[in-house]
Amino acid sequence: MSRFTQLLRTSTVRLTATFILIFSLFAILLLAYIGWQSSVSIQRQQANDIDREVQVLQRLDTNQGIRAVAIAVQRVSRAPGPGVYYLGDAAGQFLLGNVSDVPVEVLRQPGTYSFNYERADSLAETADAIEGKPDRPGNSGYAVVRSVELSNGMRLVVGRDVVERRGFSAIIVQSFLLGVLGIVLFSIIAGGITARRVLRRIDTIRDTSTKIMSGNLSERVPVTKRNDEFDGLATNLNAMLDRIEQLLQGLKEVTDNVAHDLKTPLTRLRNQAESALRDGASDDSRKQALATTIAESDRLIQTFNALLMIARVEAGAPSGALTDIDVSAVVLDLAELYSPVAEDEGIVVETAITPAVHLRGNRELIGQAMVNLLENAVKYAKPEGEGQGRITVGLRQADGRVLIEVADNGPGIPAEDRKRVLERFVRLEKSRSEAGSGLGLSLVDAVTRLHGGTFRIEDNAPGVRAVIDLPAS
Repeated sequence: MSRFTQLLRTSTVRLTATFILIFSLFAILLLAYIGWQSSVSIQRQQANDIDREVQVLQRLDTNQGIRAVAIAVQRVSRAPGPGVYYLGDAAGQFLLGNVSDVPVEVLRQPGTYSFNYERADSLAETADAIEGKPDRPGNSGYAVVRSVELSNGMRLVVGRDVVERRGFSAIIVQSFLLGVLGIVLFSIIAGGITARRVLRRIDTIRDTSTKIMSGNLSERVPVTKRNDEFDGLATNLNAMLDRIEQLLQGLKEVTDNVAHDLKTPLTRLRNQAESALRDGASDDSRKQALATTIAESDRLIQTFNALLMIARVEAGAPSGALTDIDVSAVVLDLAELYSPVAEDEGIVVETAITPAVHLRGNRELIGQAMVNLLENAVKYAKPEGEGQGRITVGLRQADGRVLIEVADNGPGIPAEDRKRVLERFVRLEKSRSEAGSGLGLSLVDAVTRLHGGTFRIEDNAPGVRAVIDLPAS
């Protein structure tokens, strides 16, 4: 496909053509209306001038007699301009004026008429030549006149030549056609330039997407300084590409972590099974191998259950899964449930729970999130050096929000890792020898987002404060 053909098929060119058509039609109608109104206005002005002159001459006839009328007609007949004048006797014979031949019906019946005429070669014109005055307008023309009968029966015809008016109308039409042609040409040029620039920007986005599809995920759509809609689109696309790259990187990390976390228990399962099948193994060693196999299998099942629960939560709660629950009772029950476990580890559990706090949520999921937070707190609430571990479980309402807090006085989490630990399979313990899968905080974050809230990890100085921030009912 040629560049020109591709340009013609763009939406910009089609829209420009539509705008040109609409604008041209509007311009044609507007200019036609202006020309028509101008012609009507000139015609009306000529009619008013004719009526005014007729009235003046009739007053002269009434007040001063026919001699004054004759002098006035002779004077205006000699003046240059589009005026047409004829003064005849009662029989219609020519006496004075710049037109010597008038149709019979004009003289016979007073009224308004239009006709072709020939200018008279009168004494007035001869006098003009003697005095050196310029020649009068052309010797022929087309006039609109008004015919009246004076008091003594003489015929008076006063009119205006309309050739000049027609010439003015022709100028309007000519200007109108040139204007429309200019508008169309300018619109076509402007539309072509605009379409070319739009196509160039689109080609840039297409070329970038082609490079990305070829495997170069670091490519980004260029953003100019115009801050136009294409820059807005490019910014959104770049943000989307950044997110996709982060997700793919996270997927790679998750894959690596899953492979590592599953490889170890699967290796232990194989070793235990191999030792149980070895010749000379006692019944006790075989029972121990089976027990270890069951334990490792349970751990694998827990890991996959956690992944399935996170996937289910991130997919959204099904209809009817969210109900009004007493979250205070949920938090208090779990705190009391884990108090003996914490005491066995030498950790004190304290509570500060506001009673009868309700919100709309899923009791099972919120309970699971609390279990994960309490298990993490029991695991890490061991201060460095001397001192007793302490866990504080709190629940309060503030500014239309419900805040669930689980804090400990352990070693804490570095500020730069507090967001990273919310990702799946992320564990700050590099050797990954500790029990756990790195999915607990990811599940808490997913449950919180499902309920329209936010989950954050703060510094407890020392230790960690995990805060679930949910909207109140």
